[in-house]
Amino acid sequence: MIESAEQVITDVQSALDLIVNAYYEAGTKNIVIDKRLINEDFFVFSTGFAGEVLQKFINYGGRIAIYEDYSGYTSKPLKDFIYESNKGKEVFFASSKEEAIEMLTR
Repeated sequence: MIESAEQVITDVQSALDLIVNAYYEAGTKNIVIDKRLINEDFFVFSTGFAGEVLQKFINYGGRIAIYEDYSGYTSKPLKDFIYESNKGKEVFFASSKEEAIEMLTR
């Protein structure tokens, strides 16, 4: 569970640092994070930022559950990505912290 007053994932390197720190400091590769702690570019598919970040998680065996309200997003590709991700085993989008934790413990 990531808690911070500032954004934690601001670029690809910060995402990689998060994965490594979670593993070495907490002994886990599972990350639960509020979407407000992620640079908003992540949710704009044309930037490619989400793909780069999530590829790091997959390459390093990490899993991530991002929680918050997604109803304000109108992008069909983003909605489709959220839907498809939630069918998988590595990347999840949840509406609450509790749901995010549950998704990672299935």
